[in-house]
Amino acid sequence: MKYYKSISLKDGRECILRSGTDADGQAALDNYNLTHAQTDYLTSYPDESTMTAESEAQMLQSKEESLREAELLAEIDGVVVGLAGIFSVDSRFKVKHRAEMGIGVDQSYWGLGVGTALLNACIECAKSAGYTQLELSVVAENDRALSMYRRAGFTEFGRNPKGFFSRYSGYQELVFMRLEL
Repeated sequence: MKYYKSISLKDGRECILRSGTDADGQAALDNYNLTHAQTDYLTSYPDESTMTAESEAQMLQSKEESLREAELLAEIDGVVVGLAGIFSVDSRFKVKHRAEMGIGVDQSYWGLGVGTALLNACIECAKSAGYTQLELSVVAENDRALSMYRRAGFTEFGRNPKGFFSRYSGYQELVFMRLEL
């Protein structure tokens, strides 16, 4: 899905939100590995990634060409500082109205509005793709993310007390949230 938007961050800098392309393979992979090393709230650890710059480039290209899925980059001064994506739960009739999403932002840029901007872009893309429900899961201890999602209108619909098993802190509870579009 093609997407492009320029916004001003809280510190006045310009942030470009755009769909990734095959030319962004290495930058997207680097950001993915960085953000997954910076926080214990994301789904995996960098050493678990099987992606290469080439496979990342192929994935980005396929998402850009998709009508129902998106992989978005947040860029400041030409540097990829965050990634977010929406993807279909499934194409089968009973669930084709549902999309899932995820966001990762370089910790150096937290608090500037990058995450909120990526979240709003994902909501726009999900609506544009015809989804009527957007879903996500978030670690219950991640107060900043929970607050951001609640401000955007997401509501909790369940919890999994052993949703993640952290290498550092043991089990982490996941909060399942949804937004009606």
